[in-house]
Amino acid sequence: MAHRNRFTQPVFMRFSFPHKVGSAHRGLAGCTLALGLLLGGCAEEFEHRELPPTASDLVLMKSAHICGQKAEFLKTHQTIPIEKVPWGGGEELRIPAAKSESHSEESYFFNEEGLLVGVLFTFPRGLDLKPYPVLRMTLEALKPSVEFYMSLAQAPSRANLDFSSLYRTGDEKSTTQYVTMGPPDTASLLMASVSIDTYESLLSPYRKEFLSRVASSSKGKGGAKADVRGAEDKEPFASLQQFARGETAQLSYCGPADPAVAVTAYEQAIAGGFSDKAMLSEAHHKLGLALKRQGQLDKARDAMQQSLAVYPNRPEVLNNLGDVYRVLGDQKKSLESFQRAVTLRPNYPIARFNLAQAYETLNQRRAVTEYETYLALGEGIPEEAERVMQAKKRVAEFKKR
Repeated sequence: MAHRNRFTQPVFMRFSFPHKVGSAHRGLAGCTLALGLLLGGCAEEFEHRELPPTASDLVLMKSAHICGQKAEFLKTHQTIPIEKVPWGGGEELRIPAAKSESHSEESYFFNEEGLLVGVLFTFPRGLDLKPYPVLRMTLEALKPSVEFYMSLAQAPSRANLDFSSLYRTGDEKSTTQYVTMGPPDTASLLMASVSIDTYESLLSPYRKEFLSRVASSSKGKGGAKADVRGAEDKEPFASLQQFARGETAQLSYCGPADPAVAVTAYEQAIAGGFSDKAMLSEAHHKLGLALKRQGQLDKARDAMQQSLAVYPNRPEVLNNLGDVYRVLGDQKKSLESFQRAVTLRPNYPIARFNLAQAYETLNQRRAVTEYETYLALGEGIPEEAERVMQAKKRVAEFKKR
């Protein structure tokens, strides 16, 4: 299989969706706006992205739902032969095509908490998409994340390589990915996956270990076969999986946030090792946020300081560290952290708001200036509405004095 170089492979924990209006990628669940205004500003960011087309007349998730419990899944599939396979710290449950409702080879992936985090559907001989006009229209509207070539068993020469594409779409919480083979008007579906966002990269059907299932299952059947070179992460799988587990618990993807699970998962991710400094820094950062939610403020501060030691000058880490210092009562270091954050990213609304609040007891004139700068940045942004109201109120009060 050969890559077309103008397309990049999926990167762990990064979306290729266009900017979304009116729907938020999840921030720390307990960090609500109202609470933030009372306690000094929410320390988490909320990214808004515009959702891509998702309509489909191909029903894949018939017998389970994302975030469902493994115990319930096993209970409702008692009469079906299920193969249990270790999947890092979790478990993969496989259902053969002859017994599946989707008529594909189905794999269900559960994490350590027994939560269904993703499902992979494999069609070794390819599923003709002609009977699914809605899905074909959706795929036509999407830009492929990756385009590559895959050889067929009947045509092993490079001249007869068949064109394949990976498409990614989804909603506020989950990602759906399709691998198709052939030109758009006659394409067939080889693989599809549905996963919660935190496990998106680990459950991409473009990953080498998943594409190899199509190749190995198809030998002698006229399906896809060949040199499988799908995406592979350079980081240890166990660390990536634990990071995804931590994000799931911290960001409330499957029910209420669970900071205790998040702390354990992030610590295990760090212990497993990351070669990428940005990834290691983010693991320490997220560990700090989870520790803060547990009330372990000294440990939260230390984790965020370690994040900055690994990868200095990250505005979002500095902003959240400033918030930890504020709760600890260290006004000087809190102010310094917010100042560094806005120096590095002048158009950072929440850090600017936090800086304004930090100045209120030290320099009211400077506080007004920072609030006015924040208003210039935040007005018109829906998720900033309450903070904008708070900033306007404080400016008016200070100007009356």
